[in-house]
Amino acid sequence: MDRVTLSVIKADVGGFVGHSAVHDALKERARECLEAAGNLLVDFRVASVGDDLALIMTHQQGPDSPAVHELAWNTFVACTEVAKSLKLYGAGQDLLSDAFSGNVRGMGPGVAEMEIAERPSEPVVVFLADKTEPGAFNLPLFRIFADPFNTSGLVIDPKMHAGFRFEVMDVREKAVVTFELPEEMYDLLVFLGAPVRYCIRHIYSKELGEVAAAVSTQRLSLMAGRYVGKDDPVCLVRCQSGMPALGEVLEPFACPHLVAGWMRGSHVGPLMPCAVPQATPTRFDGPPRVVALGFQLAEGRLIGPQDLFADPAFDRARQQALEIADYMRRHGPFEPHRLHLEEMEYTTMPQVMKRLAGRFAPVE
Repeated sequence: MDRVTLSVIKADVGGFVGHSAVHDALKERARECLEAAGNLLVDFRVASVGDDLALIMTHQQGPDSPAVHELAWNTFVACTEVAKSLKLYGAGQDLLSDAFSGNVRGMGPGVAEMEIAERPSEPVVVFLADKTEPGAFNLPLFRIFADPFNTSGLVIDPKMHAGFRFEVMDVREKAVVTFELPEEMYDLLVFLGAPVRYCIRHIYSKELGEVAAAVSTQRLSLMAGRYVGKDDPVCLVRCQSGMPALGEVLEPFACPHLVAGWMRGSHVGPLMPCAVPQATPTRFDGPPRVVALGFQLAEGRLIGPQDLFADPAFDRARQQALEIADYMRRHGPFEPHRLHLEEMEYTTMPQVMKRLAGRFAPVE
C-alpha cells in the first residue's frame, strides 16, 4: 500500500440524555452504514465522546474525498433519523445543510485528515474532545512539538532536532499562516495564545517532510451565524520514529488547562483527560472532556483502539480538573468563567443589547 488516508469526521446528531452521551443505537446504525460502503474504506471504527459521534476511517481516496465525505454525511443523516425516533436531544444539530454538496467542510461536521506513507511501525493517537473548541489543542500541541521540557526528543532525536512546521488557521478570516519552529517560536505564540480565533490546523516534520498532526478547525457558530453547540474538535497525532514518543504526546494532558466551551458553549473550564467510559459530561454539562484512542496502522487496517487515558497515571489530572471546576463554577455568570462578550455574540447578548439600545446615555 503506497499511501493511506486517515479521516476522522464527527458530528453531534443527538444526545442521550441531554448533551451527555451517544445512544448505542446511533453507533450501531453508523457501523451498518460504514460496513455497507464496500471497498471504499480499508477499515473503520465508530467512537464517541460526550454527545459526539466520530467516524474513524482509513482509505486510499486522499483528503477531502467527495465519496468518503458523502459516506460520512449520509451516515450522520441516517443516525439523525434514529435520534429523532428516540426523541434524543438536538437530533441533527450539527448538520447545517439540507443536502450534501461535495464536501462536509462548512456543512457542520468536524473533519481532521492526513494522508501518509506508512512507516515500518505507524502508531497514531486520535484525540476526541467534547464541550470545547478547536483552539483547545493549541497548548498541548505546542508542548508536544515545540517544548523540549515536555518532549525530550526535540533535543536528543536527530530526526526531530530540526523542529516542526506549524500551520495556523485564522477561523474568522479563513486564512492560514505557517511558522517554522524553533526559529519563529515567539511569533507563533502570539497567535496560539488566542485560541478562540487562531487554531493549529496541521503540523509537519521538517526532517521527514511528512504531516505529523491534524486538527479539525470548523467553528459551528461562525458557519451558522448563531449558537448551535460547541465545536467539539478532533485531533490526529503520529508517534515515534522521528515523531514525538507516545508518552510525549500524552504528557501535556496531565495538566488540565482551561478551555472555552462547557455549559451552552459559553463558559471556561478545565479540559479533563478521561477514559472512554468517563466521557459522559454531566456536571453543568461538563467539565470539557478529551479521550485518546491509540491505534497501530497496518496496511491501512486500524489495530486498536487502546484507551490511553484509562491509565491511572492520569487520575491526579482528573482530580485537579475537578478542583479547577469547583473554583470556576463559583464565578457563576461572571468572567472569567463566562466567556468574554465578543464570544457571547452568538447567544442572547445581541437581543439584550437591542432592547437596551436607547438606554445608553453618553457621559460628559
